[in-house]
Parts: sequence; structure tokens; C-alpha cells
Amino acid sequence: MSAAVNGASPTGTSPAVRREVLKALSGLLLALFVSTLSSTVVSSALPKIIGAVHGSQTQYTWVVTATLLTTTATTPIWGKLADLFSKKTLVQASIAVFVLGAVASGISQTAGQLIAARALQGVGVGGVQALVQISLAAMIPPRERGRYSGYLSSVTATSTIGGPLLGGVIVDTSWLGWRWCFFIGVPIAVVALLLLQRTLNLPVIRRENVRIDYLGATLVAAGVSVLLVWVSFVDNSFGWASWQTGAMVGGGLVLIAVAVWVESRAAEPVVPLGIVRQRTTALAIVGSLAVGTAMFGAAVFLSQYFQLSRGHSPTEAGLLTIPMMAGILVASTVAGRLISRTGKIKPFIITGAVLLTVGFAGLGTLDSRTPILLLSVEMLCVGMGVGTTLQNLVLVVQNTVPLKDIGAASSTVSFFRSLGGTIGVSVLGAVLARHVQDQIAHGLADAGLRSTATGSDAVAVREIVRVAYGDATAQIFLLSAGAALLAVIAAILLKPAGLRSSLDLAEKGEGAAVPAEAG
Repeated sequence: MSAAVNGASPTGTSPAVRREVLKALSGLLLALFVSTLSSTVVSSALPKIIGAVHGSQTQYTWVVTATLLTTTATTPIWGKLADLFSKKTLVQASIAVFVLGAVASGISQTAGQLIAARALQGVGVGGVQALVQISLAAMIPPRERGRYSGYLSSVTATSTIGGPLLGGVIVDTSWLGWRWCFFIGVPIAVVALLLLQRTLNLPVIRRENVRIDYLGATLVAAGVSVLLVWVSFVDNSFGWASWQTGAMVGGGLVLIAVAVWVESRAAEPVVPLGIVRQRTTALAIVGSLAVGTAMFGAAVFLSQYFQLSRGHSPTEAGLLTIPMMAGILVASTVAGRLISRTGKIKPFIITGAVLLTVGFAGLGTLDSRTPILLLSVEMLCVGMGVGTTLQNLVLVVQNTVPLKDIGAASSTVSFFRSLGGTIGVSVLGAVLARHVQDQIAHGLADAGLRSTATGSDAVAVREIVRVAYGDATAQIFLLSAGAALLAVIAAILLKPAGLRSSLDLAEKGEGAAVPAEAG
């Protein structure tokens, strides 16, 4: 490409060189936008999508969980492949996989087909999200990278905030329909492919003796998947004290135990156990699990609540979740600037975790008649909590580990954040499904009605369903508040950390933080 890509400073040379960087960046940002959008665009459309493919509440959850699980498992593998092969080829390959998954999702006829297609799409999402960051690091020198980070934040915020609204508009537009929630990303991805082909030229620099931990990633994903499948079906398809429970729980724990054994011996493990055992990293992982649950769980189940319990259209549901998305955007921007100014990180993580807990505790009191204004305040608290903690949990780890461990520590925290989202959505969805089923059954029995009632009785049945979804949503948000409380405890136990001015720690160990002003 240009000198900028090969290591020269883009700001220290001519505007033409900088334009070359921005051209290459445009294709990467388009790819990042469409991959992030694929996760949020379905949140407000899922109730109609599941209804169209005749899916259950459990399958509703797995449409989201399948994507998160494969994204989590494959992200570190894509990162290692970038050390062996052309980054440009890999990012294009990940976009191609994403497009295949999107098309397969759009033409799915059953819920099972949709879940499988979303799992394939998650493989592409994992590659895009990992390789965009890696390509930027190879394209822009470290001292200039901050200049371009605002573009990434803007793209992520736009897709996060606009996704639920766009999905609602699509399913409410008769001549489009729910399938376009998946098809709409295809032309954008194709444009990104063409832009990258013309503008992105990165040197292929292969690391020697790179070992990809396929076995570790597979075992972790398999162990978690088996336990999540058990959570989804226990007490419904089979009992707690059944051979199916014994087989699934035992098998899942065995797989995870084998994964730990493999990771302890792998040359380049997906989850480096030595780093995980460090106090700061371990506490950041606990906080990230809670934040991952909040970020994905709240968006998925709030949209369902607004439609099934409050009777709003998908478009209105997308609009009603904007306070939470706006809270993420504003809080992350403000917290980032204040951290740069003060050099302190821990106070902001504690504040964010507290906001997260307060917001979920408030949402834990909702029902089918809670005032929208009150819900907006509570969603704003949740969004601000996510925005204040999400990236800063990674930042605190980056500032307390040696330079040689920064990459591994950062990817480990991100890995567990995605894993937390996967587990959170699955577990909360299973709890919601059982609570809704029980509430509807009791409500119908008490009223002497059947679910197939017509006329005036059908109105009463719809009211029972609305109340059931309102109460069930409150229950899962109370569980989320408990998870957020763990994040508060983890944040308090963190050692005080600030932005260090040196590239590496001055001393071995976690070291003391250096205020930003010292730099």
C-alpha cells in the first residue's frame, strides 16, 4: 500500500499518505460495522423471527447464543492464523464466511436451520472482529493509533444503537420481512470485500514456531456448549435427577477439566493459565463475565419484553431501548477522556459496576405496567455501567502486566467477556422460558381458560401472557443484578491502577501505576 502501512507515520508525511490509510481503513470499518450490526439487528426482530419459523423460547435464546459461542471460540484462532498467513486474505475469508452465514440465516425454514446458520455466521464475526484490530495494528504505528481509535468507537456505537431500531423497521415493513435482517448485511459486506481488495496491502510477516491451540479452543467450546444445552432443557425435556442430567453435567465438567489440562501444557494456549491466576486479571475476568451478561442479555430480553409484555411493535421496541445504547456511548466516551486526564482507572470501574447493579435491580421490579420513563432511567444506568466498565476492565489489565503479556492478557479478558455473554443469554433465557411456561399454565388454570380460546376469552389469555412475560423478565434481571454485584466486589478488590507512561513495567510483577501527567 503506502509508507503508512509499512510503518511510517501517517501524520508525519503528506496528506496523500494519510488518505491512503483512510481508504484502507474504510473497508475495515465497513466490515466491523456489518459484523457488529449482525448481533444487534436481530434483537428487536427476534420475537417475529421465532414466530415465523415456529420456534420455542429455548430456540429464541439459542439464535443469539449460537453466534456468541462460535465467535468466542474462533476469535483466538483467527488471531493466531494472522501470524502465519496474509492478514488481507484472512479478513476477506472471514467476511466470506460471514456472508455465507447471513445468506443461510435468511433462507432458513426452521428454527434449527436458523441456529446452525447463525453459528456459521459467528465464525465469520469472530474473524472480522479479531482481524480488523490486527490489521490496524499492522497498518498504523502505536503512537499514531489513538488518532484513529475514534473511528472504531463511532462505528461500534452506531451499529450498537442503530441495530435494534433497524431490525424493528425491517420486520415492520411488509415488503421486506424478517429475512432482510440477515440479507441487509450482505451488500455491505461485499462492498467491504471490494474496498479491501483495492486498498489494503499489508506485508506478510510470519512468526516462527507459531502453534495454534485448536484442541484447547474446541474443548472449551464443547464443554460450555454441553452445559448450556443441559441448562436449556433440564426440568422441561427431562428432570434434574435423570440420567440425561448426569450424562450432560458429567460430560461437560470432564471436557472442561480436560481443557484445563490441555491449556496447562499448550505452548500458546487460548486461555493462558499463568496470566489468569494473576490477581488483577482474575478479578477483571469476574467483572467481564458480569458485563458480558449485561451487554447481551439486556438487549435481547428487553426487546422481547417490550413486544410481548407491553404490546409494542418491533420498531417501537428498538426505539425504547435507545436509552441503554446511548448510555453505553456517552459513558464510554466521557470515562475514556476522564481516565486520560486523571490517569486513574479503578474509580471508574467501581462506578460503572455500581451503576450496572442499580440499573438491573431497578429492572428487577418491572412488570407489564411499569412506566416507560422509569424503565428509561433504569436502562440508562445499565448502559452507563456497561460503557464505563467494558473496555476499562481490559485497560486495567494492560496497565498491570508486562509488555510481553499484554496481548495474551487482553485477549483472555475479551474471551471471558464473550463467554459471559454466551452463558448469560443461555441461562437467563432458560430461566425466563420456564417462568413464562409456569405462569401461563397457572394463569390459565385459575381463570378456567385454554390457550386456544377465542372471542373475549382470547383477550384474557393475551393479558395472562403479557403478565407472565413481565414477571419473568423481572426475575432474570434480578439474577443479572446479582451478577453485577459480583462485578462491584471484583472492582473493589482490584489493586489501584493508572495509566503508565512507560511502554513496559519498570519492575517485575504488577508494578506501580504512573499517573498520566508523568508522561
